[in-house]
Amino acid sequence: MSLDESTRQRIEALVSSNRVMLFMKGDRHAPQCGFSARVVEILENYTSDYETLDVLSNPDIREGIKVYSSWPTIPQLYVGGEFIGGCDILTEMNASGELFETFGVEPPPEVIPSVTITDAAAEGLRQAVAQQGETDQALHLSISRSFQAGLSMAPRSPLDVEVESNGVKLLIDRMSAARADGITIDLVDTPQGRGFKVDNPNAPRVKEMSVHELKRLLDEDESFHLIDVRTPAEYEKARIEGARLLDQALYEQLQSLPRHERLVFICHHGPRGVNAAEQFLSMGFVDVHNVSGGLHAWSLEIDSSVPQY
Repeated sequence: MSLDESTRQRIEALVSSNRVMLFMKGDRHAPQCGFSARVVEILENYTSDYETLDVLSNPDIREGIKVYSSWPTIPQLYVGGEFIGGCDILTEMNASGELFETFGVEPPPEVIPSVTITDAAAEGLRQAVAQQGETDQALHLSISRSFQAGLSMAPRSPLDVEVESNGVKLLIDRMSAARADGITIDLVDTPQGRGFKVDNPNAPRVKEMSVHELKRLLDEDESFHLIDVRTPAEYEKARIEGARLLDQALYEQLQSLPRHERLVFICHHGPRGVNAAEQFLSMGFVDVHNVSGGLHAWSLEIDSSVPQY
């Protein structure tokens, strides 16, 4: 298959203008295949500064990148203009520690985290390991930069540290180890059935922000997103200048933001803001706030010209 010149130029522009460029199915926030999701998970351990292109929405790039790279599968990663590889190669480089040099970051120090496994979870994990039989697979725990926990079976890698709790041995990669310190793993009932729950005291929580702190941020023109989660009718009655109503368009825009961006939610009195903030926290955002007392407190304490209702 030949590569037409316009597609080649587009690919070259993407690769040359982005130090880290990933051609994948879906995007970094919503991967559409397991291989793409795995590569995003790996990348998030090394950098948050990378761009992705959804080949499902760009069929010319989907076929063209295979010719351009002389590589038959998706995803494909470029760093500094150089083709690095696909999912299998990146998984191997991640396990061996080669990606530290690729991304120019120092390996983290070896930390042995404190992990607590409840009796119920220990029994469930032992059963899961036993079902694997005699293999080179071991039980692994990973904690992503957005504090999403994952339990899996995989071979031991040179960067793994081993911890033991309640008779269960866990391997944790060095990137996850500091984020895993103090966690508790339990087996709980969910609407989908029994499942493992990881309680991590290091994970970000929704932070409460006073109306006075919000005014300071607005006065000093600090970079953040002020999001109003009330109904359109309420928004028309009263609002803070600069606050944007959370509609579908804004929701999609926020989903595409880097996960370190500061999000501040406000409603009438506070509870709806908390619910919205927790939803975005679950998407991986780490700097998430709710305005205590909502618009009502703003009217009482900051700006009485904002109508109360």
